[in-house]
Amino acid sequence: MINYSSALSLVLEQPLDFGTEEVLLTDSRGRVLAEDILADRDFPPFNRATKDGIALRYEAVENGRLSFEISGVLGAGQPVIPLEEHESCIEIMTGAVVPYETDTVVMYEHLSVEGDIATLQKIPERGQNIHLKGSDHHKGDLLLKKDTRIGPAEMGVLATVGKDKVIVRRKPKIAVISTGNELVDVGDTPMLHQIRRSNSYSLYGALQEVGIRPMLLHLDDDVDLMRQKLSYLIDGMDVLILSGGVSKGKFDYLPQVLEELKVEKIFHRVAQRPGKPFWFGKSERFSTLVFSFPGNPVSTFLNFYLYFVPWYYKSQQLSSEPTYVRLAKMVENRSDLTIFKGVRIVIKEGNLVAEALDSSGSGDLVHLSEISGFVQLDPSDKAYDKDQLVPFIAVKNLI
Repeated sequence: MINYSSALSLVLEQPLDFGTEEVLLTDSRGRVLAEDILADRDFPPFNRATKDGIALRYEAVENGRLSFEISGVLGAGQPVIPLEEHESCIEIMTGAVVPYETDTVVMYEHLSVEGDIATLQKIPERGQNIHLKGSDHHKGDLLLKKDTRIGPAEMGVLATVGKDKVIVRRKPKIAVISTGNELVDVGDTPMLHQIRRSNSYSLYGALQEVGIRPMLLHLDDDVDLMRQKLSYLIDGMDVLILSGGVSKGKFDYLPQVLEELKVEKIFHRVAQRPGKPFWFGKSERFSTLVFSFPGNPVSTFLNFYLYFVPWYYKSQQLSSEPTYVRLAKMVENRSDLTIFKGVRIVIKEGNLVAEALDSSGSGDLVHLSEISGFVQLDPSDKAYDKDQLVPFIAVKNLI
């Protein structure tokens, strides 16, 4: 049995590269860029009016002119029109190209307009209300770095540079597999000795949160059937996530079957609670990783966020910073296990504070719907004080 930090390090030593693919811009949200995005032209690409009003040549104001004849109207999206008389002006709308002969825009709020004559009510400053060409970025500037996760703002940038298709990192092919004769499908009515499959659907939802739609399967406690189906899956999938069958029970066949299928065990059993019987390995032949979690709902759920999520982020070249929260009250862990305790996060005086929630144990599935995540309590001879900062593993968005 190894400790939690060693287990996590061993998992993170096995990142996989799934290659790249091209997707439509409209399908890119949540994906990871596999290319640098450069400006295809200056931004803005022209001197742009930032207010509705008039465009004029400031020299005329310096010469004492306060009233200007409107010689034309220019809207956004229209070709620029010249200012032929320097003592006149052009009525201009926000977003329009500022005529080359002008250098200042005065907004309507600082004008009085009667007929074709605009009169200044306030002396402007030279160059005001103009977003200068190239003042944001020049052609060829790096706008988005490779390995950036694409969100709504990034989609806007991609659209601005004409990227209707984007090269992104490919997502892994994943199978989520429940095991055990006691499990029946969601739509079935279980007999007294049976329960409905829940871990698979918790994992399915958790994977959807990172943009992956896995294959869902179930295996009964039958060695030959397990061997046959797992052989097929190891060949065709990048990752297998199993739930159940890795403890010390007489029907926990998975370690034996995985060994027969040449899946190298990297470790089995971690000094943590819950989730101790975690089995992790790799098929060198197919480069398939196997995350085999214990069957208790809380153990499966916790281990997914403890191990799979950081591994997935590393494989996608994404960085993730650890989160720390303050304890709402003193707590102890004088055992030799790293304990993960379900908590609800509240904000007090600008701090994230972890309030422990009671649970009936690692089978308490309803408990998972009530918590924000888990705090990590390493073994310690000293108590963890109230307000002490401890690592936090989120399972929900905190906002």
